[in-house]
Amino acid sequence: MLTGAKAPTFHVVTLQDKSVIMMQIAGKNVYIYGVNEQSAPLIILNTFQGNGKEIYEKGRRWTDKPFVLAVIGDIEWNREMSPWECMPVFKGEKPFQAGADIYLAQLTGEIIPAIKQVISAEPKSLIITGYSLAGLFALYSLYQTDMFQGAISASGSLWFPNFAEYVMENSFAQKPDKVYLSLGNKEKNVKNKLMMQVENRTRAIWDHYQQQGVDTVFELNPGNHFRDVDDRIAKGIAWILK
Repeated sequence: MLTGAKAPTFHVVTLQDKSVIMMQIAGKNVYIYGVNEQSAPLIILNTFQGNGKEIYEKGRRWTDKPFVLAVIGDIEWNREMSPWECMPVFKGEKPFQAGADIYLAQLTGEIIPAIKQVISAEPKSLIITGYSLAGLFALYSLYQTDMFQGAISASGSLWFPNFAEYVMENSFAQKPDKVYLSLGNKEKNVKNKLMMQVENRTRAIWDHYQQQGVDTVFELNPGNHFRDVDDRIAKGIAWILK
């Protein structure tokens, strides 16, 4: 937990749908579901776009465990989710700009404290979640802060240069209770030399976590990287709440 941090300032927007709170904080739109749950896990989902409503609804169908889901949108994807610099993998895309540490400080110091102020009770635990590059960020966060007790990396971009090596050579800030890893079974079938390594690198990280005694699962789903995105995240939520 942070100490001595200044109280976050934020704006709560009233929506017609009373089951969700929307906040505007630190330049991000944050949608919070399950705000009335008592002492339930708080799941933090960083996303490129969307409000995460379908993910929450599917998660509620697939598990009877209570949880609060906070969906943080408007992420500057290639900057805020990348732990270090990397050239773009495709022509015309922006390079990866190594902004993960700056965003993580904002997330832990401003955004999460503001979320805690509007939900009904102190969370039972904190779990960080993400898809694609945000799945990479979720695992990276475990090495930078002891705030999270678990992580979900759904179709995570674990092909990212030197990330598997980083995992092998560094220690968690705090050993997580559970980690969920997944991929589509066709994600490795790409021509890009970096991205085709994603399954091998994910399996290597999975094996490493098992050796460290972390309760970890690696799940292969049918399809490529872009298939059933909401389902893959919801499946991760259902598993990590078991």
